[in-house]
Amino acid sequence: MAHVITAVIGSGVLSLAWSVAQLGWIGGPAAMVLFAGMTVIQSSLLADCYISRDPERGLVRNRSYVDAVSLYLGKKSQMFCGFFLGFSLFGSAVVYTLASATSMRAFQKASCYHRQGRGAPPCSAAAEGDGYYIFLFGLAQAVLSQIPDFHNMAWLSVIAAVMSFSYSFIGFSLGAAKVIENGGIKGEIGGIPLASPTQKVWRVAQAIGDIAFAYPYSLVLPVIQDTLRSPPSESETMKTASRASIAITTFFYLGCGCFGYAAFGDDTPGNLLTGFSDHHWLVGLANLCVVLHLLGGYQVYTQPVFALVERRFGGDAYAVDVELPLLGGRRRVNLFRLGFRTAYVAAATAMAVWFPYFNQVVGLIGAFTTWPLDIYFPVQMYLAQANVAPWTGRWFALQAFSATCLLVCAFASVGSAVGVLGLERS
Repeated sequence: MAHVITAVIGSGVLSLAWSVAQLGWIGGPAAMVLFAGMTVIQSSLLADCYISRDPERGLVRNRSYVDAVSLYLGKKSQMFCGFFLGFSLFGSAVVYTLASATSMRAFQKASCYHRQGRGAPPCSAAAEGDGYYIFLFGLAQAVLSQIPDFHNMAWLSVIAAVMSFSYSFIGFSLGAAKVIENGGIKGEIGGIPLASPTQKVWRVAQAIGDIAFAYPYSLVLPVIQDTLRSPPSESETMKTASRASIAITTFFYLGCGCFGYAAFGDDTPGNLLTGFSDHHWLVGLANLCVVLHLLGGYQVYTQPVFALVERRFGGDAYAVDVELPLLGGRRRVNLFRLGFRTAYVAAATAMAVWFPYFNQVVGLIGAFTTWPLDIYFPVQMYLAQANVAPWTGRWFALQAFSATCLLVCAFASVGSAVGVLGLERS
């Protein structure tokens, strides 16, 4: 349960108040509950695919998501999966860069207000623009990316868990305190009114994409399940843990999203932690927790990409000895690693600079990758693993579930793409 909650709760929680504000008091909570139900279903299907019985190799444990896709659906599906997986991992790097830059700016602003008082001109001037902070975060990641197996360091997951719980709980608490301070609940049944129905449709689509980004954890589910031992069976333990974890996560999400909208109403910010004007030290602490969490979380998403590309192109063949006086003499430097990892981080940083729309980018990544990675492949793998005959009741129900999710994700993808490209604002 701890592994699952850590995997699910991340930077996506920061955008949920904005999502509820777009969807309104009925649509917002309903969408989160529906996505929670979707996540429970797909995680149960995927849990059943952990163990397969191969005629040649006997009992096979699928220790990674990609291994499971390859075994059940073949190499072509594995390549198809690889495309969406690459898009998801690169997109997550862009999202983490944007979220960190916003939190770094908010942290500086809160610290300045704490020292000089609310509304001090130097504080307002220092808080303008995210470009500088995007560059700083990118520079830090360029350095961290050169550390081998940084994402596997034991302390990293502990820090990530503590930080994610900390800023989620602070956001939840500040939202509740703001509602009490206001003496009432803000917001409307239909959400924030916009200038035209078309704009409203696009915003609803982006909000759905943001919620989609916040929930699924299918890519790490087989890895978590591989740590379990039987009896009872790994799949049953995983299903029980998933249901309990998603229930806890949904409680946090509903709290952050609903209290945030109730506190700010039509002025709900895209990032919940940037909207509070009081309790500067607590707001600063929450944003610091976000930055510390995402510094390590970024590497969790990028190091597997680095390792895959370096194995594919024989990165070790490009290692040379270089004289580095500051490091005490000659050191072996892998030029391919240095060049590729730096270029990858630079590309993610450049994308964050070109498209600095946090909610829209989160929505696009969530909507575009949720259906293939979290719905289509788990459904198809389960059908193959369980030998479900076509056109039976169970086959039809699962295909209908997949088709419905496809329509929802396609709608959210289009709306989020419109927001990223700036067409909504034109």
